[in-house]
Amino acid sequence: MNTEKVDVLVIGAGPAGTVAASIINKAGFKVKIVEKLKFPRFVIGESLLPRCMEALEEAGFLDAVKEKGFQEKFGAKFVKNGKICDYLFADQFTPGWNWTWQVPRGEFDKTLADTVEKMGVPVSYETTVTGIAFNGADSQTTIEDKDGNKSQVEARFIVDGSGYGRVIPKLFNLDRPSNLVPRKALFTHTVDNKRSLDDEPNRITIIVHAYGIWVWVIPFSNGVTSLGFVGEPSFFKRNGGSDEEQLRALVASEPYLSERFKDVEFVFDPKVLESWSSTTEKFYGDGFVLTGNVTEFLDPVFSSGVTLATVSSQLAAKLVIRKLNGESIDWHNEYTVPMMQGVNTFRSYVMAWYEGTLDTIFFADNQVPTIKSMICSVLAGYVWDTSNPYVKDHATALHKLAHIIELRDSLAEKTNS
Repeated sequence: MNTEKVDVLVIGAGPAGTVAASIINKAGFKVKIVEKLKFPRFVIGESLLPRCMEALEEAGFLDAVKEKGFQEKFGAKFVKNGKICDYLFADQFTPGWNWTWQVPRGEFDKTLADTVEKMGVPVSYETTVTGIAFNGADSQTTIEDKDGNKSQVEARFIVDGSGYGRVIPKLFNLDRPSNLVPRKALFTHTVDNKRSLDDEPNRITIIVHAYGIWVWVIPFSNGVTSLGFVGEPSFFKRNGGSDEEQLRALVASEPYLSERFKDVEFVFDPKVLESWSSTTEKFYGDGFVLTGNVTEFLDPVFSSGVTLATVSSQLAAKLVIRKLNGESIDWHNEYTVPMMQGVNTFRSYVMAWYEGTLDTIFFADNQVPTIKSMICSVLAGYVWDTSNPYVKDHATALHKLAHIIELRDSLAEKTNS
């Protein structure tokens, strides 16, 4: 069996894997990526957040992505019963990037992978990891290509950025259930001929369809728009028929969408994704670190997936470099703690969204600009800025704010009656 020796084996050629591979490669170490699928491939997570731009910049990917002409994104729009709440990233509390992109992920991910290959990092597509044996931090990984040929990769360290594949958690029984309620998404891409140039396509639109049910509308620069409904699985059972019939019926039932997407052409048959929330027992071990969705995937509502993927890999790569240079790394305090800060902040906002707490805040009259800018920073992905009270106190701040708004509105109603 052929054996290849590298410093770092990266599992997965998505944003998590390529960001880590690029940063480690630039430090002078030999890196190899193995990827189970053939690129381009479809995946959700098409609306990026400004915070991920810092990771893409450090990895050296920005110029390549800019050349693709993807749709620039400057904020997020929330809609409920015709009422609109706009968050513009230029107004955010935390200094940093105030724009990003909306991207067809197949093309975006392939751009990153092609770029990292040009940097000298080989990518083996359609290659599956079938086993990993650790000897301290050193490892011997067995891989199998699409033709059934097996080989081995000896590495001093492994970065697992395998996303939904969750390679190391599955091989070593590290998967644990999420505390989030299982949900389902029904979605497709549409030929969006009725798009309004007045307010589209420079941000994602999120529509509250019903309690706990929401819609994403993500326009791309090529005239195609990603459209999906999300909610508990029982909601979708109310409508019979095929996935396409269900999706068209749901579009027709939502006033904000019905005319724009009436009889629209679907680029592909609607897809279903459900019970996606997952977590793991630990984010690291002797000889490996987990990044991106392998650590924890929450929910698509605030587009946190690519940001957590790229930022975790940005941080992990720097720690791996130090480790390979002989430093002792406190993986818990230097990696798990900061990553859980980000994950838990997003988790609080996801739970507040489905509880309706954020409805109260987003659609309140007479919003305080300073508070809105702080929440905007979270929506931009700056969930590590603990100088922001709505990051530092994420578990309680939203509920307190919603309670104050409800009391204010109640008093105003009594005064006016």
